[in-house]
Amino acid sequence: MAVLTNAKHERFSQELAKGVSAAQSYEAAGFKPNRHNAATLAHKQHILDRVAELLSERESMHSQATADAIKSTSLTKEWVIETLKENVARAMQAKSVKTEDGEAIGEYQYQGSVANRALELLGKELGMFIDRKEVGKPGEFENMNADQLREFISREAKELGIGATALAGSERSGKLN
Repeated sequence: MAVLTNAKHERFSQELAKGVSAAQSYEAAGFKPNRHNAATLAHKQHILDRVAELLSERESMHSQATADAIKSTSLTKEWVIETLKENVARAMQAKSVKTEDGEAIGEYQYQGSVANRALELLGKELGMFIDRKEVGKPGEFENMNADQLREFISREAKELGIGATALAGSERSGKLN
């Protein structure tokens, strides 16, 4: 899809693609302020298509810029991992500071938070950690019986794409009784 022939609609689409509200986009495009008309125009198919195209173009440019930056700075996954490993070693006081001749001139100070953060990033890269989130409101499960809990867990597992075998194991272990 090319630029919209109606200049006001084009500007409206561009503003929406920037993340501006429909009402503000409507005014920026040169229309009289009217939230209802702004909402109606925002749902027109040609506007939706143009906004999607603009966002796609922006994402494409961003991806290309990122790829160019990585290429120009020679950043690789291996370099990042090696640098994180080096940070851990330094932060854990594993190496002493030396001159070019190899003469020791000092030692690194222990910095646990630096080491932990580098290890965390390495662990995430290697898939060692699972992000967990709390489901439900506080106290929501207190009044559920075992069958209601099983039904809730089964429904959530289906939404998350977790197989029934994982649930069966928790039932056998008695964790839901």
